[in-house]
Amino acid sequence: MSQDQKVHIIKTAGELFFRLGIRSVSIDDICRELGMSKKTFYVYFSSKDELIEQLLETNIAHMEQKMQTTLESSDFSAILRKFTHWISAEKEDVRKVPQLVYDLKKYYPRQYNDFQRHSFETQQHYIEQFIERGMESGLVRANINKEYTSHLFAKIYTDAMRDFELIESKGHNLPQFSRVATDILMRGILSEKGLKLYQ
Repeated sequence: MSQDQKVHIIKTAGELFFRLGIRSVSIDDICRELGMSKKTFYVYFSSKDELIEQLLETNIAHMEQKMQTTLESSDFSAILRKFTHWISAEKEDVRKVPQLVYDLKKYYPRQYNDFQRHSFETQQHYIEQFIERGMESGLVRANINKEYTSHLFAKIYTDAMRDFELIESKGHNLPQFSRVATDILMRGILSEKGLKLYQ
């Protein structure tokens, strides 16, 4: 069994799900896109459910790697710039995320709930690390409770994905919501010196 082939299946399936929605893409569609037989597909995944689970796990792993790499920088100013750049860089394809979330919530609730829990835990962990690094540099206020703050904002970000219907019914979208939430977070935790850099 080739790990590269498995990664290729996950990547291709993810692209199809993103473009067409999870519910409307079958294993046959994925195999056709890959030029692969279903027999070969089942060597790597026992079902579409397992494929979705591993796709979501891969998504979390990529997020963790991105955050960890950023936090390894010795310069918190660079960390702050990169973090805020991610939030402000809105891509058109992000608007398709709600359809994926809808499909997950309705047809794959177990996978969706596992993903929400893991996403929350990951975001809380790295927001707390972000705050710790900022305190060390003097760019984040020393008098804030990092555990409470990281829990609060991880919940805000995670719940935004769950409640996207409400957000969009008000004429907004998830990237806009994330920018507002991040702006509130930054203005709440940064020191006077940090705020000057942020602004």
